[in-house]
Amino acid sequence: MGIDTIINDGFGKVSEFATGVIFYSVDLGLVSSTGNPVMLPLILLWLALASVFFTIYLGFINFRYFGHAIAVLRGKHDDPNSEGQINRFQALATSLSGTVGLGNIAGVAVAVSVGGPGAVFWMVLMGFLGMSTKFVEVTLGVKYRAHADKEHPEVLSGGPMYYIKAAFDKRNMSKLGAIMAAMFAIFCVGGAIGGGNMFQANQAFNQFVIMTGGFEGVDPSWWADKGWLFGVMLAFLVGLVIIGGLKSIARVTSKLVPLMGGIYLLTGLIVIAMHYQNIGGALQIIFIDAFSLKAGFGGLLGGLLVGVQRASFSNEAGLGSAAIVHATAKTNKPISQGFVGMLGPFIDTVIICLVTALVIVVTGVYTEGNGVEGVMLTSRAMASGSHYFTYVLGVTVFLFAYSTLITWSYYGMKALGYLVGEHDRVNLVFKLLFCCFVVVGCSSELENVISFSDAMLFSMGIPNLIALYMFAPEIKRDLKSYLQGIKNK
Repeated sequence: MGIDTIINDGFGKVSEFATGVIFYSVDLGLVSSTGNPVMLPLILLWLALASVFFTIYLGFINFRYFGHAIAVLRGKHDDPNSEGQINRFQALATSLSGTVGLGNIAGVAVAVSVGGPGAVFWMVLMGFLGMSTKFVEVTLGVKYRAHADKEHPEVLSGGPMYYIKAAFDKRNMSKLGAIMAAMFAIFCVGGAIGGGNMFQANQAFNQFVIMTGGFEGVDPSWWADKGWLFGVMLAFLVGLVIIGGLKSIARVTSKLVPLMGGIYLLTGLIVIAMHYQNIGGALQIIFIDAFSLKAGFGGLLGGLLVGVQRASFSNEAGLGSAAIVHATAKTNKPISQGFVGMLGPFIDTVIICLVTALVIVVTGVYTEGNGVEGVMLTSRAMASGSHYFTYVLGVTVFLFAYSTLITWSYYGMKALGYLVGEHDRVNLVFKLLFCCFVVVGCSSELENVISFSDAMLFSMGIPNLIALYMFAPEIKRDLKSYLQGIKNK
């Protein structure tokens, strides 16, 4: 067996176990459009209900204060004397680099190939609703941040592990709080290795092989069976940035995110424009398929669940990851940074994911697929506009993967630091291990990587959302006070 096969076989067993535990599902007694039984993963219900709850509980804050969120991001309410390490834009850009990754390219393709075009509707809806959840977790991330690094007292640390413990401490349940916070940190380390690392590396490698000849055929790519080598090179590039710490990561992501987002959106819009005659039909197919009973109620529910799952993977609302980096933003008003964080799911899922979906649907390539497809499906859709777009997508995929990798290395490092203490030595060891898993991701099959990534990422939502519910009344009071202060200015 080759090196790639040995790595994939071993990792497949780990992935199968993790998926079985985290995605415990209830059989609804229905059949999907693909003929498979419809299973409801309880973790998806947990995340979806939270987004609906906070949207209603906070008075549809995601719609009513969208304009205010833009104003805050532009610096209208900044205080130059505020504590923090990076500015608001850098915090948003860094958090976006962790979400605007291959979930927006490969994840959308997976949703369409498994759940049909209707899954896109549910993805976009979850993007809007997820804005409210993101607002709450980012606000708490800033409010309960701390100076946890004794070697570098100027460094701020924050995120769910800190506000989870605070939530239970306030209710005299410190021991339970410590356990729940540690659970989140462990899951976050796993999420960093899975969704934030291996999934990104896997799809970047796949697109690179497509660009250089493909996996099969008369003259396949020389790289087809050398995922490990591609991984070594990618790991080296990741290491160059993450060794420098947060400010180095923020510097790179604040430049990469606008660049890669702009290139991808422009290319996608060109492909859509080239198939302009299909735009109306594509939107109609997406909407009708979302509510279609052609394949029975099971088909409708199957598409809905796939859309919710891929949206949650893409924007991570409810998982708490973004709060880790937003906690370092220069502000003394947690609510104000919550508004900035709220923009993340809108940019990530509503805009970028929708463009990907339209490219796939207007070109009709989703009807030619065979089973679960990721970046390859999006690549075929882009190539229908011009074969040069395959190379543009390749560059974008690499940038998306690269930016996500470097951001999630920070998330994982902070989570590990919470567990064992923040020390320079611990940080260095984690960064080196993180780079090693880049190689594993490039050498594993897509199905195994997706399963493990989803399991680790979604498990973060269990302790995180418990804390968000516990803090709901406090957030509502803080929001009311903040808005009153804005009116009185």
